[in-house]
Amino acid sequence: MTATTTPFDTITLAGVGAGLEITPPVLLAPLAGITDLPFRRVVARFGAGLVVSEMVASQEMVQAKPSMRARARAELGLGEARTAVQIAGRDPHWMAQAARMVEDGGAEVIDINMGCPAKKVVGGMSGSALMREPDHALRLIDAVVGAVSIPVTLKTRLGWDDDCLNAAHLVQRAAASGVKMVTIHGRTRCQFYKGQANWRAIGDVVRATGIPVIANGDILCADTARMALSQSGAAGVMVGRGAQGRPWVLAQIAADLFGQPQPDIPTGRALVDLVAAHYEDMLAFYGTALGMKVARKHLGWYTQHAQGCAQIRRVIQTSHDPAQVLGLLPDALVAVADPVADMGQAA
Repeated sequence: MTATTTPFDTITLAGVGAGLEITPPVLLAPLAGITDLPFRRVVARFGAGLVVSEMVASQEMVQAKPSMRARARAELGLGEARTAVQIAGRDPHWMAQAARMVEDGGAEVIDINMGCPAKKVVGGMSGSALMREPDHALRLIDAVVGAVSIPVTLKTRLGWDDDCLNAAHLVQRAAASGVKMVTIHGRTRCQFYKGQANWRAIGDVVRATGIPVIANGDILCADTARMALSQSGAAGVMVGRGAQGRPWVLAQIAADLFGQPQPDIPTGRALVDLVAAHYEDMLAFYGTALGMKVARKHLGWYTQHAQGCAQIRRVIQTSHDPAQVLGLLPDALVAVADPVADMGQAA
C-alpha cells in the first residue's frame, strides 16, 4: 500500500502493521538543538499533524553505552503520540539496526534524513551528501523499509546544487522502495539556507510521484504556507524556524488553511505561564545547569516576539539563577504584550 491524501485534509501513512493519519497536514520540522522533546510537546499541545525529532546518528545510537542509549531514547520521545523519529547515517546495517531500535521503543514513524546540509554531516557522507549518490541512498532506504513494519518517510532537498536537481528521480525510486511520504526543502544543499525557497520546484517532485509531498522552507505563517501549497501542489507543509518563539504557529496555519479550530494564542499573563512552563520543563528534562543554557535561545525568541525591554531580555538570557529568570518573565513578556492588564494592575 502507498500513502494517500484524502479529501479531508488527512494524509494516511500505511504500514505493514499500524499506520498513522496526519491531520492536519502541518508538520514541525526537525531542527538540531531546537526541536527537542520539551519544545515538541509545547507545539503538539497547540496542535500539529506530526512533529519530528531531532536527527539522531544511527551508528552512534546503536553502539552507545546502555546509559547513553536510555538518554537518547528519552530525548527522541519514543512512544510520544504523533511523533516521527529521524535517523541519519551512511551504512545500511546501522540504519536498519537503529530503525528496529526506535520501532521497538514505540516510534510511530521513522524519517530518513537526506537533507541536512551541515558540513559535519555531509563530511561523513550522510544527509544531503546522499543526493550525489542516489544508488547508495536507495540502499539505505531499502535497509530501513525492510527492517520495520511502521511507515518510513524521507526528508531531502531539491538536489546537491543547481547542476544536480535530482529530487524527483530520487523520490520516484524511494516511493517504489516503500517510502510513504517525502518532505522537500525548497533549496539545494549548496544553498544551505540562503536565498528564497523554491516552492515551484517542489512541484516537479509532486508531479513525479504518487506519494504525499510536504513543502518545507521559508514557511513562517498562514500566508507563506498558502503560497507554498499553491506554487508546489504539495499535500502539506512543514514549519521549522517559523515556530521559534511561536509554538502556536502550526495551529494557526492549520486553522486558516485546513479548517481546524483557531488556537488560543497566549498573550500577557497566559504567555508568561506558557513560557515559564516550557522553561521549567527544560530544566527538569536536561537538569538545571544544562537546561538553563538550552533555554536561552528559546527565551530570546519568546521575548523578541513580545517586543519587551531589551535590557531585561539580556538579563534573562545571561542569568544563572532560574528563580531570577522566572521572576523577570512578566516584565519581559507582559509589558508590551498585554499593556491593558498591566495598567489595570498598576491602578
